[in-house]
Amino acid sequence: MAISLSAVLEDTVNQLSILGKIMPVSLQAHPDANKLVQSNITSMISSQLDAERNMEAALSARSEGKGHPAVKFKSMRQNPLTKDNLQKIQDDRHFCEEVLSDVHKEMLQRHNFQSLLNAVKMQKEKKLGLQRTIIKEEQGRRKIKQLQKQLQDIKKEKELEIQQRNEMIAHLKDQLQEMKAKSNMEGKYVKKNAENQVHQNQQHCQILEQKLKEEVETLKRKVDEEVRSHVGIEEYLKKHQTMLEEKVEFWMDKYDKDVEAKQHELNTLKSSKANDLERLQELTRKYTEYERVVVEDRIEKEKERRKREQEEIELKSAVKLQSWWRGTMVVKQIGPFSKKKKKGGKKGKKGKKGKKK
Repeated sequence: MAISLSAVLEDTVNQLSILGKIMPVSLQAHPDANKLVQSNITSMISSQLDAERNMEAALSARSEGKGHPAVKFKSMRQNPLTKDNLQKIQDDRHFCEEVLSDVHKEMLQRHNFQSLLNAVKMQKEKKLGLQRTIIKEEQGRRKIKQLQKQLQDIKKEKELEIQQRNEMIAHLKDQLQEMKAKSNMEGKYVKKNAENQVHQNQQHCQILEQKLKEEVETLKRKVDEEVRSHVGIEEYLKKHQTMLEEKVEFWMDKYDKDVEAKQHELNTLKSSKANDLERLQELTRKYTEYERVVVEDRIEKEKERRKREQEEIELKSAVKLQSWWRGTMVVKQIGPFSKKKKKGGKKGKKGKKGKKK
């Protein structure tokens, strides 16, 4: 079985090698390329399809025996006459040639086709990687579109903000020009007003200077009068000072006597205060003791009151319990209230009625 498969694989590899040599990529632009390879392509496709069916049947039988999944080869049923298809045929042919060559060697050496399974697995992983790359690229494109849209929105917002700021700057420039004109007018007014005020102040100062000269003359006369008055007052004060010194001595003596008297009164008051404080402490101690006795008496009375209330409650509860028990005995006719059995029906009933009366 392995020798038959090896022969089929070797024949397929040879045919793929011949096909690659008779139809290189450089002949795609040749005007007679279709006529050159039309017959060879048709025969190669037919033989390739037969080889594929034989290989698939053999591999399916071998895989079912060992538990491996069946492997399907790539077919060549597409139109090989277009530029893209010719390039794809060359790539697929080269891939199949390498894979089948490895499988042929492995079949002769190890009698299995693990390299074929590995090649298929590698192609599947490559395809998955390509799909993941395409998905990432699509996500990247969507993200770029989203960012571009956000950039446009931000650009519009910034342009609007710049326009508003330009308008604000123009408005502020207008206000600045108005302020400059107003400041110039105010400066001229202030300068003229200051010149007028300086002139008025000069005139006022001249008038004031004349008045002050007159006042100085008046004050000189008053100073002379004050000097004469001062001399008289000084003589009077010297006399009055002598009198005051005598009064000071008198009041100093009186102060010493009064201080001694007040000190004696203070000592007396301190002694009285100490006695009163001692009496207050004694009264405070007695008050505290009386208060403690009163509190204890109140606590004792409260205990007796609660005890009486508890006894009354217990008495009422006992009375209620006795009444309930007596009522229960009467209803259920137990104890002294039970029915007594007597002989003679009618007589017993009459006697019972008489007893109730």
